[in-house]
Amino acid sequence: MKKILLTVLFIFLIEGCSQKTVVHNVTLEEHILSTLEDGDEIDLNELTDFTWDTAYLFTPYTTQESINKHLGVTFKDPSNIDHRDDIFLLIFMEGGDVIQYAEISREHGDLSVVDGMEIKPEKAMLKVEN
Repeated sequence: MKKILLTVLFIFLIEGCSQKTVVHNVTLEEHILSTLEDGDEIDLNELTDFTWDTAYLFTPYTTQESINKHLGVTFKDPSNIDHRDDIFLLIFMEGGDVIQYAEISREHGDLSVVDGMEIKPEKAMLKVEN
């Protein structure tokens, strides 16, 4: 019994240590909000100071299942966007891992991506629709 308990504890310890920390980027949220006040397009490359290879913009009421399907990984959405209509959820990935996210208020308009939900650094423009 003691060996089983230690094995289970070891597995939980390994799993807990292997989880990457996902940063809630409040600074990026503030930069995007100030940009929303001034223009009709946002270049994410100008506002990000970290390396990313893919980002996704999720609209209000997007379900957890849909988020995970698009990301291709399990990500526990801390914003609870599936119950909210006041934000967009912007998730950044690198190498298949979620690295950062931002909750973008809808107070200055709605956001859209030209080509679906996926954003690449080569074409990192968001459109603001008032």
